[in-house]
Amino acid sequence: MSKTHHVVPNPEGGWDVKKGGGEKSIKHTDTKQEAVDIARGISKNQQSELVIHNKDGKIGSKDSHGNDPKEIKG
Repeated sequence: MSKTHHVVPNPEGGWDVKKGGGEKSIKHTDTKQEAVDIARGISKNQQSELVIHNKDGKIGSKDSHGNDPKEIKG
C-alpha cells in the first residue's frame, strides 16, 4: 500500500493536513493554500502521494511525489 497525505476541509473551519488513514491532523491552517503548501513539502520529503480535497470533501486533485511504478511512454 502506498503512502498518502491529504488536504481536507475541517468541519469547524479551516483546513487540515492528514496522513492517509489517520484520524488526527498533522497540521491545521486557516486557508487551503497554506495546507497545500505544507502537505506538498511533507509529501515530497516522504515520497508519498498528495491528495487534495475540495470544500465538499471530494477529491479535487492528486500529485505524486514518490517512485511512480508506471512507465508512461510519450
